[in-house]
Amino acid sequence: MRRIREFNQNYEIVTRCVVILINALLAAIGLNLFLIPANVFSAGLNGVSQLLSEALNIFSGITVDTGILVFLLNIPVFMLGWIKLGPKATIYSFLTVFSFSISLLLIPVHAIVEDTLLNAIVGGVLVGIGAALCLKFGFTTGGFDVLSVIIAKSTGKSVGNMMFLMNLLIIMLAGLLFNWEQAIYTVISIYCLSIVVDKIHTSGNKLTLMIISDIPEDNMVQQLRKTVVRGITIFPGKGGISKKERSVYMIVVSRYELYDIEKAIYEVDPHAFVNVMPTEHVMGLFYTENQQKEMLRNAYGQVE
Repeated sequence: MRRIREFNQNYEIVTRCVVILINALLAAIGLNLFLIPANVFSAGLNGVSQLLSEALNIFSGITVDTGILVFLLNIPVFMLGWIKLGPKATIYSFLTVFSFSISLLLIPVHAIVEDTLLNAIVGGVLVGIGAALCLKFGFTTGGFDVLSVIIAKSTGKSVGNMMFLMNLLIIMLAGLLFNWEQAIYTVISIYCLSIVVDKIHTSGNKLTLMIISDIPEDNMVQQLRKTVVRGITIFPGKGGISKKERSVYMIVVSRYELYDIEKAIYEVDPHAFVNVMPTEHVMGLFYTENQQKEMLRNAYGQVE
């Protein structure tokens, strides 16, 4: 079991590093080959960095690369993320922003197609895929993503919707500083990004997990309760072919808890079968992220 746990931890680190590199490549291509050449602004601090870079160049003649601005503007956000999301998620987010900034410096700004609408859609989709993969594996791409996740974890709202609302600031600035045509294309790009994020980062705010396992019930329940503060219903089960007795656990979680709870399940039972189903609506007590952290802290001590 110890070897399996160590393997899972190493696999998780390698997987997250691969996701970081994929995000850096996709986001840099989205900006430097599609959005920036078309004067369409991206979401989050990437878009703020584009606006600031353009404004400095137009109004003062100062040229500052977007990649440098992305990194500098994310520093205060990392400080907030360290406090609200914990050091683990923040470190991965820092590595994500750092690799993305380097990719922006290495990939030249070059237009592939001339159509502004096509640039806005493709650029938004590419940046959205990278951001969604990072969120799916438990960390953010920095900037507004961090703020969106903090708000979403506290309220249960969609990350994509939070990102879109916060990015209205970029749309307004694009229209006021440059022209409203660019602002409209920015709306399209950000909308495509938010849709992609919600499609990849699971499709529902709440999810119902049906976990089938043959390990002792106390072991599974204890493992689940250490991870999330959610109600757990246990059903007796029996294999239709093997005729082996098993337990079926039903638990409803938020989308942001899915990655951590999947890891917790396979740490205690690598052979568990898990069915993840979207849940339209829940009634009754459903703890927020902050309420859960407080309860876990009281029960087990310090919680990240």
